[in-house]
Amino acid sequence: MELYFVTHNEAKYREAEQIGQEFKIEIRWLNFEYEEIQEDNLESIAATSCRRLIELKTDLQEKKFFVEDAGLFIESLKGFPGPYSSYVYHTIGNEGILKLMNNENNRKAKFNSVIALHTKEGINLFKGITEGIIVEEMRGNQGFGFDPIFKPHSSEQTFAEMSLKTKNLYSHRQKSLRKLFTSLTAFET
Repeated sequence: MELYFVTHNEAKYREAEQIGQEFKIEIRWLNFEYEEIQEDNLESIAATSCRRLIELKTDLQEKKFFVEDAGLFIESLKGFPGPYSSYVYHTIGNEGILKLMNNENNRKAKFNSVIALHTKEGINLFKGITEGIIVEEMRGNQGFGFDPIFKPHSSEQTFAEMSLKTKNLYSHRQKSLRKLFTSLTAFET
């Protein structure tokens, strides 16, 4: 089975490609940058991105493809940065988040991922959540984005300290990808 992942982020593509291999699904990378809506709801952002891509790239109308949107939600910051994670990362970065968390005892956070799959039948959503904490200083040099400051529960490492294979045991994205791939392979023999 062949499936297209529309993303400008090669690291996200590599994560999806590795998990797709477990399901015998060939993930094709469609490196295409598109404008996402800014909204408080990841599900809306992912579904709207799917619909916009069909309008922008009419050749996608007949293909199975998916997009993914994710956000870091920090409890003591009332869910900030949430769906605005990319903007926040590019403006204040990990250093800014750590500064906001300075002297904060409640370091609970979670990463949410939403995948929107487009097929001829419509758009379906798949969600993954990984709970953890914001560490007190950046650790590791793997991954991207907020990976150096997020440590999932039941791990001693931040995402940035993990190999891709290890990260794919914990990450929010792998959870939504596994739900997607399971749904696609459930009826195959």
